[in-house]
Amino acid sequence: MRLSRLSIVAVLALAACGGEAPQREPAPAAEQTADAVPVTGPQRHILAFGDSLFAGYNVAKEESYPARLEAALRAQGIDAQVANAGVSGDTTAAGLQRLAFTLDSQEETPDLVILELGGNDLLRGLSPEETKANLASMLDILKQRGIPVLLMGMRAPPNYGPEFQQAFDALYPALAAEYGVELVPFFLEAVYDQPQLIQPDRIHPTAEGIETLVQATAGEVAEALPEEEAPED
Repeated sequence: MRLSRLSIVAVLALAACGGEAPQREPAPAAEQTADAVPVTGPQRHILAFGDSLFAGYNVAKEESYPARLEAALRAQGIDAQVANAGVSGDTTAAGLQRLAFTLDSQEETPDLVILELGGNDLLRGLSPEETKANLASMLDILKQRGIPVLLMGMRAPPNYGPEFQQAFDALYPALAAEYGVELVPFFLEAVYDQPQLIQPDRIHPTAEGIETLVQATAGEVAEALPEEEAPED
């Protein structure tokens, strides 16, 4: 059974939820699989900068996307440290206001920033032009600091009208091309039409849904990491 149109709209748009939902008891940690690769090499610092999809709305901290992504990358042998800079309800405008401060607060300069914002812009009535301008400003900041970016794309629901939908959907690929950053075209692709992977609010992924998102995107995150610098002689 697929999601209703209303549910799809909610999933695509996200919730402009600034409050924190009650936390569930954390699920038992997954056992390391037999084919896991030993963790080697230098630490790779990743900053997951986004909204409730990164913050881990209504799931335990250990079940959030950044936490599960770190575990998945380490299972690939990457010594990843993923910092969770997700804030529920954030628009691109709010993200722009806090990006520089967040970067300055990191103990290490990130090797990669995963930028996931835009869904709340739809509910708050921001135009695609505003969303694009805010994301561009964030990409300018990251470019000036020499930090690689993986941009997580979103999509507008069809009820916004074809012109709006076309403009919104096109802004992520356009920015990725303009700034030379890596792109996941639609972050929620693996779960948006799978109701069993969505919480009762019909908006946020469940812990299992987050795990599905990680499985679908961890490879792209790994590929977006810059090559390790060769040690000096």
